[in-house]
Amino acid sequence: MADNLTPDDHKRLFTLLSPAYLWLTVAIFLPLSAMLFFSFVSDMPGGDTAWHLTLENYREFVSNPTYFTLLRKSLLLATTVTLICLLIGFPCALVLAKSIKGRSREALFLLVILPFWSNSLVRIFSWAIVLRGNGVLELGLNAVLPFDVRLNLMFTTTAIIIGLVHSYLPYVILTSYLALQAISDDVIDAARTMGASPFTILRRLLIPLSATGLIAGATLVFVPIVGSFMEPRILGGRVGTYYGTVIEDQFVAVYNWPLGAALSFLLLGVVLLILGLASPALKRGAV
Repeated sequence: MADNLTPDDHKRLFTLLSPAYLWLTVAIFLPLSAMLFFSFVSDMPGGDTAWHLTLENYREFVSNPTYFTLLRKSLLLATTVTLICLLIGFPCALVLAKSIKGRSREALFLLVILPFWSNSLVRIFSWAIVLRGNGVLELGLNAVLPFDVRLNLMFTTTAIIIGLVHSYLPYVILTSYLALQAISDDVIDAARTMGASPFTILRRLLIPLSATGLIAGATLVFVPIVGSFMEPRILGGRVGTYYGTVIEDQFVAVYNWPLGAALSFLLLGVVLLILGLASPALKRGAV
């Protein structure tokens, strides 16, 4: 189709797409280019200290095994949270798309997107109030159970996972919901008429046909969690040291921007590598 476009059509398309190209240049490529440059310098340009181009920031990652350990820990955390979001989010999306109609669906839909209406810091500190010792959760359980419960989950990996699942679960629900909504009810009725059990319909019909939504949701959850730092730092305390918190420390506490930029680009490379290795499976799921 592009071969059939005339020079005037190309000019018109370029004019229409110019705002998008300008936005991509200013908001994405320019900051990334600046950060990539910082990752190859010995000190911040413009200061009192002389600087020069170097690969030392990337050598630091290779020579210090702590960074690799934290990166592996962050990848494990992202995988765990993504799997939990899929296990919780897909059934919720299925119920919203196929079982509930009318205003009840709208009300539940608002509850799903409610976390987006509040600041992320407010959400995290709210979980801190709930999960701490003698907090809302512990007091609630002691009010209904006949025995005392000591449930201090603050500063644990469990608290980090709960906070991250709460923050990113809506992405899986929304993408799965859109994919499930595209499946006609007539297809499900036909399968049911032919004797397929609910589990067979789920396994051989609903999950394969909604794979694009599941994959999109998993990607939207996995990628940002690998570099997350707020939830691990606030809810995890000492156990909340992850690759993202180390990057934040380099920018905010240590003021070693070149090392922070190098660690950030190494993280970006690892995420792109994982997505590249998973691309065959992603393409099969999108078919």
